[in-house]
Amino acid sequence: MVKPDGRRQLALVLLCTAVFLDSMDLSLMGVALPAIGRDLSLSEGTLQWLVSGYAVTYGGFLLLGGRLADLFGRRRMFLVSLAVFAAASLVGGLLSEGWLLVITRVVKGLAAALTAPAALSLITTTFTESSQRNRALGVYALAGATGYSGGLIASGLLTEVSWRLVFFLPVPIALLVLIVAPMALPEGGRPDRAGRKFDAAGAVAVTAGVLSLVYALAETSWPAGVAAAVLLAGFVLVERRQRSPLVPLRLFRSRTVSGANLAALAWACATIGWQFAAVLYLQQVRGYGALETGLGIVPMGVAIMVTANFVGRLIGRWGLGRTAAVGMLVQAAGILLFLRAGTDAGYAGVLLPALVVHGVGNGLSFPSLNIAAVSALPDDQQGLASGLITSAVQIGAGIGVAVLASLMAATAPGIDGYRVAFLTAGCFSLVGAALAHFGLRVHTRDAEAPAPA
Repeated sequence: MVKPDGRRQLALVLLCTAVFLDSMDLSLMGVALPAIGRDLSLSEGTLQWLVSGYAVTYGGFLLLGGRLADLFGRRRMFLVSLAVFAAASLVGGLLSEGWLLVITRVVKGLAAALTAPAALSLITTTFTESSQRNRALGVYALAGATGYSGGLIASGLLTEVSWRLVFFLPVPIALLVLIVAPMALPEGGRPDRAGRKFDAAGAVAVTAGVLSLVYALAETSWPAGVAAAVLLAGFVLVERRQRSPLVPLRLFRSRTVSGANLAALAWACATIGWQFAAVLYLQQVRGYGALETGLGIVPMGVAIMVTANFVGRLIGRWGLGRTAAVGMLVQAAGILLFLRAGTDAGYAGVLLPALVVHGVGNGLSFPSLNIAAVSALPDDQQGLASGLITSAVQIGAGIGVAVLASLMAATAPGIDGYRVAFLTAGCFSLVGAALAHFGLRVHTRDAEAPAPA
């Protein structure tokens, strides 16, 4: 028998492993993209959708995922969606057609959209005391940051052997969680059977709208841009008229909710867009192999993990808004330092300082934004809160990659295109810093600092 406290700690480990997988899968494609493109003769446009297809589907359906977790049972949604995630990972590693690979990434994005809010809401309802909850949220944010940086590193190591291993890697980890989870995870409260209604029209409108927006940005398509505007406007109209809306629009009257989600969107545009451009720069301009690229990014991952581990102390001293804003400014500095990179830039003198500074900023801002977003809503809306913030990150990732890929394609080939991409990513981070500073200045009732992990 597992003691109650031991069971809660085991549950936290399992739930954090799931978010580790979701975050890792966002970055896992990064270093592998050139190898996949060479092996399967795929264009950069198709390669971009291996990232954006996952991120946008993930972000678009997260809102529905958070609602379904609240209505149908958090543990049930967690287990079913994680099983689908593992199956799609396995199938993806066996395919050799570019469009089929994109489909598996879309399916994985949908599965992750159901897994992530269920996992986060299980944490926030399992750890009910403020100090315990914030410690658990700190560990959760650290797992996400570690997964993102770990995916970049693992991608390089695995691609050196075969890019197919990048698809297979999540399978055994997910299966292990599925075996242990039924013994450790709480039921997560009884679902509201009387109110089992969900806003399918809203989910379709927002997901189709975001997909159209990313396509418009990636392909410079005005018709797709118009379609995106119509669909997103339709989403707002649907939400205003629904009795059980996917996203109650009144939530955005809260400065904390609006500020945290908008800043998170800008954060992802900056850091995930930067990742897409930086990996291509290292391999196509500097001539790094997959293994060299993965190992070269290790210092950034270390900086993220170290910083995220003590960020709670800074939140306690500075508050969420200042910590997040400073983190975004430091992240912007790290990204903009890549403007020094050229065709013969040295690693120790040019690239390493930029990676470390970027990692420190990343480790400061990401946990702060997550804590601010979920602490502003009550327990019965934790699935929605977690869905909103993770959705903002994933949608931002899709938009950031699409914008930077489009700018690189429109600019003269060579280092100039990469510099435009790095400058744009840095500007995204500066916008995020302003949003965090002005949007998160008011402390919410539960926004105390998480204890160090």
